[in-house]
Amino acid sequence: MGSSCTVKILEIAQIKPSLELPNCTIEFSLPLTFFDSFWFTFPPVEGLLFYNLNDLTPADFSSEILTKLKQSLSLTLRHYLPVAGSLKWPSDAPRPFILYAPDDGVSVIVAESDADFHRLSSNGIYEAVELHPLIPHLRSSDDSASILAIQITFFPSQGFSIGITAHHTVLEGKTTSMFMKSWAYLCRLGNKENPGLPLELIPYFDREIIKDPTGHDLDILYLNQRLICSNGNKSLKVPTNKRATPNLVRATVTLSQEDFKKMREKVLSKSPDSSKIPPLSDFALTLGYVASCIVKARGGAETYFGNCNVILADISEAGGYMDFENGIAFGAVKVSNMVKGLKEKGVFEGAKDRLAPLFKIAKEPPGSVQKLIVAGSPRFDLYKTDFGWGRPWKVVLVSIDKNEAISMAESRDGNRGIEVGLTLKKPEMERFLSMFLKDV
Repeated sequence: MGSSCTVKILEIAQIKPSLELPNCTIEFSLPLTFFDSFWFTFPPVEGLLFYNLNDLTPADFSSEILTKLKQSLSLTLRHYLPVAGSLKWPSDAPRPFILYAPDDGVSVIVAESDADFHRLSSNGIYEAVELHPLIPHLRSSDDSASILAIQITFFPSQGFSIGITAHHTVLEGKTTSMFMKSWAYLCRLGNKENPGLPLELIPYFDREIIKDPTGHDLDILYLNQRLICSNGNKSLKVPTNKRATPNLVRATVTLSQEDFKKMREKVLSKSPDSSKIPPLSDFALTLGYVASCIVKARGGAETYFGNCNVILADISEAGGYMDFENGIAFGAVKVSNMVKGLKEKGVFEGAKDRLAPLFKIAKEPPGSVQKLIVAGSPRFDLYKTDFGWGRPWKVVLVSIDKNEAISMAESRDGNRGIEVGLTLKKPEMERFLSMFLKDV
């Protein structure tokens, strides 16, 4: 603890899409859907992938790794032109939109760090701010914001990291992970002439498949609701100073299939009628158990707020999470019922009011509410992002230290476990880890 991470900037480049396809030489625009405008004003998503390469020399990094990453990124961008473009909102336009112009590209920072690679890529406790120098900023102004920024950081004799910052209005987790896996796929192919992408990695840009049957014009509704909360500020300027408070620490914990089996058995054994308990997925059990541990670590007198999906939210009393069997059941059943309700009622049931819980929480006095937002997913398979030098040593969602979130990812060992990333105050983290899985 207390060790700082500093970087030396070696290069700042703009990587443009390869011009081998004719569509890269013409302007290309996309409207936002209501799924996009729902996230308007949310901070960018920041992620890190660590690659462990012992004895990596500056020459090998520059001539081998960096060259291949740049070349394959250019090839990838020709399939993902909006990523190379910007989010635009001219003063005379009723709503923002995505625009790619032929001279656009993605900002790539190349840096070097003397920090302890293995400590920063470990599951152990360290200060959350230590990862911030490894993450780039999005370029932005009042009427324009870049969609993606990348930073490649060299750790001499240890490995390298790829830091990505994605504009949440344009890129959600699945699309970002698809882009990263496309980049890795093309990097592994090397100099193959005119490489294409597998069908499952080819993006589909037709916005006509997203229909809004509610009659509420949800994209404008969500946009206007966001603007009301921000006092009508239409600026696309992305704040660069919204960082974690200095006393937050990070850690990663893992739940295995054996843990999930024990949790299900305990929850069912405590229920007077197990037939009334909905199916308990690994996701629901993870969120229910982690929420229970966090509430106990923080102290459980406040109200608890949980967001388990891009459009699902719940407000509950914290007391329901305070003991193991009932606490995990309380959370897991809530999550399971929310997912069940979405499947049964569809995406549009109550859609116009989905931002209301967030606005309600924002008005509560500081300290009166515990928020727990879930970012990422164990279904994104980010540990399969192999650029040709092996699977990532560690995948970290850095931006959870801004909004009291936890992250979920598949476990690196491939045994269908779930990794949970946490940022808490140090005393809370110590209490959390002291109880985690002790009662399972």
